[in-house]
Amino acid sequence: MLPALRAAFGERLQENVSLAAYTSARIGGPADALIVVKSADELAQAVTRLWEMDAPFIILGGGSNVLVSDKGVRGMVILNRAKEIRFETGDQPNVWAEAGAGFSNLANRAAELGLAGLEWAATVPGTVGGAVYGNAGAFGGDMAECLLSAEMLTEGGREQWPVAKFEYGYRTSALKRSTLKFVILAAEMRLSHSTKEAVRFKMAEFISKRKSSQPPGASMGSMFKNPKGDFAGRLIEAAGLKGTRIGNAEISTVHGNFFVNHGDTKASDIRRLIELTQKTVEEKFGVRLELEVELIGDWEERE
Repeated sequence: MLPALRAAFGERLQENVSLAAYTSARIGGPADALIVVKSADELAQAVTRLWEMDAPFIILGGGSNVLVSDKGVRGMVILNRAKEIRFETGDQPNVWAEAGAGFSNLANRAAELGLAGLEWAATVPGTVGGAVYGNAGAFGGDMAECLLSAEMLTEGGREQWPVAKFEYGYRTSALKRSTLKFVILAAEMRLSHSTKEAVRFKMAEFISKRKSSQPPGASMGSMFKNPKGDFAGRLIEAAGLKGTRIGNAEISTVHGNFFVNHGDTKASDIRRLIELTQKTVEEKFGVRLELEVELIGDWEERE
């Protein structure tokens, strides 16, 4: 497959690239091949070409909420750096952003214009595309509430999907359940008029709450979804697992639903901590914790 990828993408193609630098947890093995795209059009062109070649690929944006295998990724990784943002500040303000735009940066730019609606996103790592895909949310806000529509690429071409088509639920969407080929290119989100001071004040409150309740350092974000009527972090703490460590991977002593990389951590150590946590919580409380983080790469054999 590499010769075909070289022929298709020429000098843009990078080979045997470590993905650790492109994930928020700073963990991950090498990709066979990688290209960087800097616009939605470039992303669409690259994906269309890969579909035509029947070449496997994944797309990385901010690299949060993912755990990349130590063995890395076979095939192509597209690093999405499509970051254009356009605001509409009329009677019904909104913002259009390409999928690779950083979500917290988008929230801060809205604040500078005195536009409300994305204050919760100031604490959310990752990109607009990842937020659309997984219905990202925090502090009572989420994509289901603010998304108007998203520009999608399917095998039929570019399509505009209204928010209803995503069938959003808690940290999930129709995209996560779909077997169709698709890529998120851009999204349009509703905003409302406010003042810069009011928006900044609300954002500062959320950021302060996050800093006081979540650990610093390299992590993937929340490891598990909250089970209905409960919190994953509470269950993990009640199971006596906070501070548990395998290698340089640790279940945070600050918040049990965060697994921290203390340096040169292996994905396999994180995986073992995941399995230990699921087993212990299920044995003690009868609750099977469901991953919020997505496992990416070659996990077929235990590492």
